[in-house]
Amino acid sequence: MAFRTAPSPVTLTGRLVELRPLERSHHDGLLDALLEGGLHENAWYTSVPSPEGLSAEIDRRLGLIDSGEMIPFTAVDASGRILGLTSFYDIVADVPRLHIGYTWNRPSAHGTGTNAESKLLLMQHAFETLGVFRVGLTTQWVNFQSRAAIERLGAKQDGVMRAMSRYRNGALRDSVEYSVIEPEWPAVKANLEQRLAKRR
Repeated sequence: MAFRTAPSPVTLTGRLVELRPLERSHHDGLLDALLEGGLHENAWYTSVPSPEGLSAEIDRRLGLIDSGEMIPFTAVDASGRILGLTSFYDIVADVPRLHIGYTWNRPSAHGTGTNAESKLLLMQHAFETLGVFRVGLTTQWVNFQSRAAIERLGAKQDGVMRAMSRYRNGALRDSVEYSVIEPEWPAVKANLEQRLAKRR
């Protein structure tokens, strides 16, 4: 098995949000998003970098493109304001499968539908263009907001992986694994489209 189309940087455009290939020129907009509401301080259990570590995180994600390990995106709203980052990662051609994650968005974007539309755009591209069989989503046990958002997508919980890694503060981290597989995609897509239609 293999991808129908090889994963590569691409722009995905919706009504509320556009996902653009990450560029170093996005740094200042991402920094503004990061500093909004002290996001980098309050979301210690997420992949949100520190302001000082943002450049290194951008370089890290860009460096993983050439090795085929990650396809990073910058989320931009309809006004052109940068909201945050997301990525395809854990890309495996012989299933084929991938994960969506390393996602964070500025606090004022929460609850606006931009994250739901981002997931719709990413999964639609994964299933319908790349030809994946499985899309995985992983979050942390303590990130109840993220777990609820993933469950609203229609993803199924596969299990809890205990003590998988450590947080920045050294505490052990438990991860919760979810997935959507290809036969489930039409129902998940319809659910997301219905949710987004209510925001017109």
